[in-house]
Amino acid sequence: MSVLVVGSFVVDLVALCDRAPEAGETLTGKSFNIYLGGKGANQAVAAKRMGADVTMVGCVGCDIFGDDFVKTFVEEGMSTQYIVRTDKARTGCSLVTLETSGQNRICMTPGANLLYTIEDLESIEPLIKQAEVVVTQCEMSPEIVDELAKLCKKHSKKFVLNPAPARTFCDETLSACYVISPNEMELGVIVGKQLISDKEYIEAARELLSKGVQNVVVTLGSRGSLLVNNEQTTFVSAMKVKAVDTVGAGDSFTGSLAAFTDEGKDVLTSMRLSTIVGGLQVQKHGAIPSMPYRNEVDKIAIKNGLI
Repeated sequence: MSVLVVGSFVVDLVALCDRAPEAGETLTGKSFNIYLGGKGANQAVAAKRMGADVTMVGCVGCDIFGDDFVKTFVEEGMSTQYIVRTDKARTGCSLVTLETSGQNRICMTPGANLLYTIEDLESIEPLIKQAEVVVTQCEMSPEIVDELAKLCKKHSKKFVLNPAPARTFCDETLSACYVISPNEMELGVIVGKQLISDKEYIEAARELLSKGVQNVVVTLGSRGSLLVNNEQTTFVSAMKVKAVDTVGAGDSFTGSLAAFTDEGKDVLTSMRLSTIVGGLQVQKHGAIPSMPYRNEVDKIAIKNGLI
């Protein structure tokens, strides 16, 4: 039983301010911090801290940020032998303007993430074959996602696709998905429609089911999440917390969802537990530093009768 994350490494350069500046405006911020992140790295750490045996593959630059990622993953107890190093690009980087309300604006430059190749992916096919759950996002080259979907289908793996940043997908890629986890905007991009209501989210999710997706999990921010599959349509409410930093919230949800799925839990139970993970994560600053540990989640889950 294991989780394989094929994904991105991105350093977050975070400026905290009362509000984001308007075009042409300069504001004085409250603080500045550097956090390791990227959707792939975030999801890998989230899964690992939930107790999963996690391997992550991807590409970082031969720079100080690449060194930091390798060091951090060693400290988290994950293998780093499949992390590719390149001197042709810098490690991915995000400029984050974080408002004191918890809302954020992000400009991400993928850098070395785009240099992970099909050949690199083919070389780790034995890892895919060994894994129980395979997770990816869209901060690498589009062909990586599509080829990974083919390999997961070939080896009958539970493929979890977090379609962020938003893009469209061919039917073959969608048909490989055990879970696809878009937010409302990303769901609209995938189906090519502007969606504004729960009814429209459900209709769009059912459209994805018709293309072979087994479970559509729509994250709804502070409202929670929505599960649509061929057996049920169910809303899961979010925890009522005061968010101080929402960077990585969706990643904590997706990564932990993969870990709970790897344990053999059904999707709805995994969502309910992952909701606790997300609720704890947004109460601290930094994507990876704020990822909670399993004992914190279990304490709340037991109190609410989830385990």
